[in-house]
Amino acid sequence: MPLIEVRDLSRVYDLDSGRVTALGGVSLDIEAGDLVAVMGPSGSGKSTFMNLVGCLDRPTGGHYRLDGVAVETLSGDGLAELRNRKLGFVFQQFNLLPRVDACANVELPMVYAGLDGKSRRERALAALARVGLGDRAHHRPMQLSGGQQQRVAIARALVNQPRLLLADEPTGALDSRTALEILALFQDLNREGVTVVLVTHDAEVARHARRVVRFRDGHVIADVRQEPADARLALAAHDTAAPMPEAAE
Repeated sequence: MPLIEVRDLSRVYDLDSGRVTALGGVSLDIEAGDLVAVMGPSGSGKSTFMNLVGCLDRPTGGHYRLDGVAVETLSGDGLAELRNRKLGFVFQQFNLLPRVDACANVELPMVYAGLDGKSRRERALAALARVGLGDRAHHRPMQLSGGQQQRVAIARALVNQPRLLLADEPTGALDSRTALEILALFQDLNREGVTVVLVTHDAEVARHARRVVRFRDGHVIADVRQEPADARLALAAHDTAAPMPEAAE
């Protein structure tokens, strides 16, 4: 059974200027363990699709099953519980709380889940170690680089052991080398069995996915499997090609 099953999914918005169809009858499946890039220009429907798959919005029509659960039948509380148990989110701007350290930021989803303080701390530290930030657990966001902040956000998304990791333009605010580091981390997590769906407008980012789904005008226009580029090899090549600093005279 696919992890994500979407059939004739649509989303129509009633605006002052009239009805706007953001998503028009999309059908597709995503298997557990896949790494999928969702692409398209602004207004193509890719972000609307992400919001619906992430249970952040409700469809106007169609059906969506996540891990066998009929999402459109759930109440608001049911959607919130499903998000907390099954989904992890990573965004372009990190969305970290600035006044608390990395560990406290990672603990936040577990607060909502009702875990005790000791369990929250242990799991948060383990998640930070998993993304290579075990030694930065007590640094606040302003003390971390952009790439490190995104790693904290990924640790936070993983801490409740979700079935699905949704990432919306996760490298958009990062330089090219740091973007490769984050893509390498996503690939590592995917090899460990985490299902990853990346929304991106960047073809270079999409090269690192196993499958690329392209949207235009609220419809899927292409759905292609590919051999993904290896981000760790690209990172090594990037570092090898980087110019050496000039020696002091």
